[in-house]
Amino acid sequence: MRSVMVFAILALVAAGIVPRLYVGHGATAAAPAAPPEASVQNEVASSAANYRTMTIQRGSNGHFNVEAEVDGRRMEFLVDTGASVIALREGDAARLGIHPAEREYTARVSTANGVVLAAPIELNRVEIGPLTVRNVAALVLPDEALSQNLLGMSFLSRVRWEHRDGRLVLEQ
Repeated sequence: MRSVMVFAILALVAAGIVPRLYVGHGATAAAPAAPPEASVQNEVASSAANYRTMTIQRGSNGHFNVEAEVDGRRMEFLVDTGASVIALREGDAARLGIHPAEREYTARVSTANGVVLAAPIELNRVEIGPLTVRNVAALVLPDEALSQNLLGMSFLSRVRWEHRDGRLVLEQ
């Protein structure tokens, strides 16, 4: 049963990653992916009733990029509703002190670069502005398999979110 669940999660991750990688190689394969906009401003609000909200502006590349704090470290993510879990590049996972052993890369993920093995992990805490989600499922992928970290549904399904007027609004 566990292998079926892992396969299902990986299939969903692949479904989110492959189109993103394909789009990134669209017009000119040599063009690098646009970095997150430094001028993009995210709005944070909270009310007295402990209701918190975060608004993320769409970048000039049409994507939503966000800075998150993962287990106390700041990292950049591409918000990806097509990814079933958070996907971390190996180098960024190493900054968190996560160094999966070779034997822990048990999940097969299909990407535009082919099939790669990923290591399933759990993140203690992921924070975006005032929003906090604990015990979040994630995968560690080799750096060459993933151009940037993906904020997937293992986080997004635990907050309320909607696309409104070109902005992504997250609420908790």
